[in-house]
Amino acid sequence: MTSPTSRKSYGVKGAPYAFLLPATVLFALFFALPIGYAVWLSFRKVHVSGLGLGAGARTEVWAGLENYTDALTDHEFYDGALRVLGYGCIVVPVMLGLALLFALMLDSERVRLAPFTRLAIFLPYAIPGVVAALLWGFLYLPDVSPFYYVLDKLSLPQPNLLDGGPLYLALSNIAVWGGTGFNMIVIYTSLRSIPAEVYEAAKLDGATPLQTALRIKIPMVAPSLVLTFFFSIIATLQVFNEPTTLKPLTNSVNTTWSPLMKVYEDAFRKGDIYSASAEATLIALATLALSFGFLRAANRRNKQEAAQ
Repeated sequence: MTSPTSRKSYGVKGAPYAFLLPATVLFALFFALPIGYAVWLSFRKVHVSGLGLGAGARTEVWAGLENYTDALTDHEFYDGALRVLGYGCIVVPVMLGLALLFALMLDSERVRLAPFTRLAIFLPYAIPGVVAALLWGFLYLPDVSPFYYVLDKLSLPQPNLLDGGPLYLALSNIAVWGGTGFNMIVIYTSLRSIPAEVYEAAKLDGATPLQTALRIKIPMVAPSLVLTFFFSIIATLQVFNEPTTLKPLTNSVNTTWSPLMKVYEDAFRKGDIYSASAEATLIALATLALSFGFLRAANRRNKQEAAQ
């Protein structure tokens, strides 16, 4: 028989695993298993016998890398990736630049109404992405937008933001408006954790507020900048809400404007879940490669700076 002491010791050691069990089960059921099933489907296809009529005429067979080859040679998937690349080149630097600027301004000693300003900047992030895209979409429409009404009264040019090159700016504006607040909070929290003694030492050395921001604050919040850049890459590669919501308002956004929209088109409109699974897997692999590649480069740079 086990002694009460040994049973108590076993219970204490097993407590962490008991707390982790619910989260582990939910992770496996709703995250790991769907991913594994999608990867499995990406190596399968439907084989049609004869006219495809009758029982057993359509069977699922092993396809190997055929779905991946088709996805990589699909010009719609390739064009969508190029559009997202251009979209990301606008969104990521602008959004992170504004987030850093707002965080530095809120951390300034001269700021007024800091709680209200912080809430006002963060509030757009609390609005669902579909609602935000729909809101901005109607603001872009010349017939209903108050901006176009003002431009018309002032006899100023009225650009069509839902056509051609300006469409990238219109989509990027929605993402920047909604995501800047979240990134600002992350950077601002990191700024507030810097010891006050560091700022006092800078003042004693005669550093101006601008010099303090450039030489002390920004280098010390570099890990937060890396984290926000990491999140921004993931969000950019998975862009879906903004172009999908604006698609009914303009002919410039097709059903395969982004790679994730191509996945949705193949899976739920064409019924080809096997090709869609391969495309989704490729998007996930690209996200992992870019994200961890950037993290590895950032860690290598930090180690080099620490060694110096």
